[in-house]
Amino acid sequence: QVHLVESGGGLVQPGGSLRLSCTVSGGAVDDHIMAWYREAPGKPRELVADIINGGHSNYRDSVKGRFSISTDIYTNTVLLDMKRLKHEKPAVYYCNAKKSYITANNYWGQGTQVTVYS
Repeated sequence: QVHLVESGGGLVQPGGSLRLSCTVSGGAVDDHIMAWYREAPGKPRELVADIINGGHSNYRDSVKGRFSISTDIYTNTVLLDMKRLKHEKPAVYYCNAKKSYITANNYWGQGTQVTVYS
């Protein structure tokens, strides 16, 4: 059973930066597809970025060039560095782990709130 705990959310002004961290136990970050999703009120949960077994990463178009996902195998964490944040609806960012894109076994953290305010 993979257990995920997110941290690093908070309040930030437009143009600012935040780093989200997801601490993983029960599985290795470089042995899973690790992802960050976000969910704003009234909107479906959406994929922000993922990284495949610590290698290739993918980003949704709206965050390309501003967000960066990475893994640290020594601390078994997944990081999401967010720069030039835009004023958007507050969202809860969730860490996700799965063995493959077709598996039904998805693991989720409890989420961390990110609010960009002006």
